[in-house]
Amino acid sequence: MGDDALRDDVLEELGEDRIQELAGELGTDSEGARQVVAATVSALPADFGERPGGGLMSGVLARISAPVAESVAARTGIPVATVSRALELLLPVIATTLAKRRKG
Repeated sequence: MGDDALRDDVLEELGEDRIQELAGELGTDSEGARQVVAATVSALPADFGERPGGGLMSGVLARISAPVAESVAARTGIPVATVSRALELLLPVIATTLAKRRKG
């Protein structure tokens, strides 16, 4: 995907409180959390959010979370297990952001 506008929309959807929550989960600061958001958006499959059901099904999230976590970990140096926990918060927010874009 690698969409800067999507990254910005996701950061806006998260808001400062959830960025701080994400930073705490990752053991980093808010800038580190923002870098993880950017890396996650870049690592998503091109058709994420365009799948039947809006990409919100837990099976879809579970299927893509491992490869996305590995990609984000490689880009950021954060352990895969830590990134995986953070993706539990982040992927539904990205899916929501994409759903809003389709409606808007």
